[in-house]
Amino acid sequence: MGEQIGTTDRLIEYVRRVSLREDEILRDLRAETARLPAGRHLQVMPEEGQFLGMLVGLLAAKRVLEIGTFTGYSTLSMARALPPGGRVVTCDVSAKWPAIAEPFWQRAGVADRIEVRVGDAIETLAGLRTEQGGGRFDLVFIDADKVNYPWYYEEAMLLTRPDGLIVIDNTLFLGKVADPDSNDEDTLAIRKLNSMLRDDDRVELSLIVMADGITLARKK
Repeated sequence: MGEQIGTTDRLIEYVRRVSLREDEILRDLRAETARLPAGRHLQVMPEEGQFLGMLVGLLAAKRVLEIGTFTGYSTLSMARALPPGGRVVTCDVSAKWPAIAEPFWQRAGVADRIEVRVGDAIETLAGLRTEQGGGRFDLVFIDADKVNYPWYYEEAMLLTRPDGLIVIDNTLFLGKVADPDSNDEDTLAIRKLNSMLRDDDRVELSLIVMADGITLARKK
């Protein structure tokens, strides 16, 4: 039992049957997203949304930063887990994706906990540091354009409080990170980030073999 088991469709179906607690609002949002071009591949898995919500709760997080909103499934999952007065600041390059999410946030009663920032993420994150200073967020979730992941990580380090958590999606990138023949700019960026994380003694680290790879980096 010392080896990682392989996953099959049957096993994933079993895991969802015994552990997934996806309600009607989340299911409807996932179905709406699946109708978009490539929507099924771009949104987080429902298990990951549930996991993110649990992390928010475990941290007793009050301030969450999300880099990459898309249609807001992960945003909703985290916002629901916040205590009274908690807030998710979520960033996306386009207003059209949060606009799809908004009615579902409203249905769930968490729209007032969510602040959307639209624009280039590099400028948005720099603006947050200018406005609010560093070390203000309890949890930062990164799920945006892969080529800028190393930069997003460094910005997240500045914005996260000590003992806060940085969660990074897609760190196995369809398995391409382990394929020597895959050298597109996105894969190279993820490989660079993974090497940075391995050697970064500012954090405690775990790369979880879940979904497309989820890295947890706890800032010391």
